[in-house]
Amino acid sequence: MTYDTLLYAHSGGVTAVINATAAAVIDAARRQGGRVGRVLAAHRGIGGVLREDLIDTAALDTAALERLARTPGGAFGSCRFDLPRDDGGVVMDRLFAVFDAHRVGWLLYNGGNGSMDAVARLQAEARRRGHPLVCVGVPKTVDNDIVGTDCCPGFGSAAKYVATSMLEAGLDIASMVGAKGSVFVMEVMGRNTGWLAAATALAAGGDPDRAPHIVLVPEASFDEAAFLARVQAVTERLGHCTVTVSEGIRGADGGPLMEKSRDARGYVQLGGAGLAVARLIHERLGYKFHWAIPDYMQRSAGHWLSATDREQAQAVGLAAVDYALAGQGGMMPGIRRLQAEPYAWEIEAVDTALIANLERKLPSEFIAADGLHVTAAACEYIRPLIMGEVTQSVRAGLPDYRPCGWAKVAVRLPPWAG
Repeated sequence: MTYDTLLYAHSGGVTAVINATAAAVIDAARRQGGRVGRVLAAHRGIGGVLREDLIDTAALDTAALERLARTPGGAFGSCRFDLPRDDGGVVMDRLFAVFDAHRVGWLLYNGGNGSMDAVARLQAEARRRGHPLVCVGVPKTVDNDIVGTDCCPGFGSAAKYVATSMLEAGLDIASMVGAKGSVFVMEVMGRNTGWLAAATALAAGGDPDRAPHIVLVPEASFDEAAFLARVQAVTERLGHCTVTVSEGIRGADGGPLMEKSRDARGYVQLGGAGLAVARLIHERLGYKFHWAIPDYMQRSAGHWLSATDREQAQAVGLAAVDYALAGQGGMMPGIRRLQAEPYAWEIEAVDTALIANLERKLPSEFIAADGLHVTAAACEYIRPLIMGEVTQSVRAGLPDYRPCGWAKVAVRLPPWAG
């Protein structure tokens, strides 16, 4: 049997540039001189592979691929699914049955920390079985927390969005100063790391009187007394105070300040820390408050992409195809920073087995000594990643995000009962 099908899949939370990676993968695979017979995409990630719910990308012409590359969200759908370790090999057996049924010789898995674990395990299983599958990881996450890469595709655009949001909200609150003082709190994503929260500091441009006046990150324990004292000092000086809260900030006990939910598998959905902080300010200091949570908007703002981020998203897709066809299974294309000014970078191969399930935290030199802000070094690291803009096509006054048409692949196996 000839295993000449390349299969691409998303995993976990999507980004504003993940489809740029997908389009780059499809285009690169088509340019392999016939070596790749078909390019398929799993509908809703690894879950789609298990269900044999696959998409044939052949219907995507050049214009459709170009539109796909400009569209936020995960066009092929995503999922959160961890490969089990205690099911007696049932899931692995099904996955490899699907690979055999559709002659999948290359699997490109576009995801974060947990996805890199899946890549390493799938490649190890292929070797154990003597199967020709080559599995390659493709990095993405707005959280910017994958080890082995200087930055993660998706982060730069989300950083650009939240920094812009804080810049504009700061101008708004400064124009509405009242007698009692007012506070604006914005909660951003990031899970256990503060990269996105740190990005909002770009809005201030180094001016302590401009928003955000306080940045709270998970890497620094939340000191309630010190925080309230800072809020009061800023508000007394300016009449207002702006605060960025990372969703994963932690109290003195090391636990998250707020959890939105926790499922049966132990996956914690964070959320609500911003509102908790805003209410604390109101209850203790009496200030009027507003709070906001960009939620999906910070990771889906296709109208305000970082050109650097989009370029890197495409570059990791192209490199992943090269790795796959060269037989470099279990690897991930990482981004290596060559210099900060002018910003220069390159792609390098990273072994997923060495970085799977690890989290890249904000380094201590990026966090202010009092834990209430980030340093100039953090801004210097992030600034190149938000540079450049991408002009979007417009239709009827809105970005042209029309869906791309495609066909489902015929099912060849019994339904998945898992």
